[in-house]
Amino acid sequence: MNTTRNKQVVVGADFAGFPLKEAVKRHLIERGWSVTDLTPVQKDAPMYHRVGFLVGSRISEREFEKGLLFCGSGMGIHIAASKCPHVHSAVCESVVTARRAATANNANVLAMGGFYTAPRLGMAMADAFLESSLGDGYEDWDGFLDYHRIGFEECESFDYDSYKANGFEVIDPMHADLGPEPRGLAF
Repeated sequence: MNTTRNKQVVVGADFAGFPLKEAVKRHLIERGWSVTDLTPVQKDAPMYHRVGFLVGSRISEREFEKGLLFCGSGMGIHIAASKCPHVHSAVCESVVTARRAATANNANVLAMGGFYTAPRLGMAMADAFLESSLGDGYEDWDGFLDYHRIGFEECESFDYDSYKANGFEVIDPMHADLGPEPRGLAF
């Protein structure tokens, strides 16, 4: 698998997200990342949802640990990528939420909107997302990692038919004790 530890990432964009993707890609390459771009030519870029499927499939097939997606709003491409098994996609519009998507939700795909995200912000969001992992920065919050690991695992193994058959209740829910928020914690 191509991992963030090895500074490898897969990216893709539709026509609307293409300029932002190019700026973020240049930035990552300058910082030593190996960027696999599945949409290298703007005029040949597929529709947003097909790009989402394309990048999402690389995550599903365990070729890449994390991916970046770019369309007009980030929304449509995120929805499409999330249709692929084992893809946990997040749409973000700030550095804080991009980091939090990785540290609290264990997201493996970050979607950005080229209509609303300036290039420098996109670069900083990509850095925050790619350089963060589940639990980072919350080591002093008792139970934080267990609490969020449960959320991830229950999402990862979610079976709607079983959920429905169980009266719309999670089967065998796991529990974690989340301690009090540490003083001075800034998200």
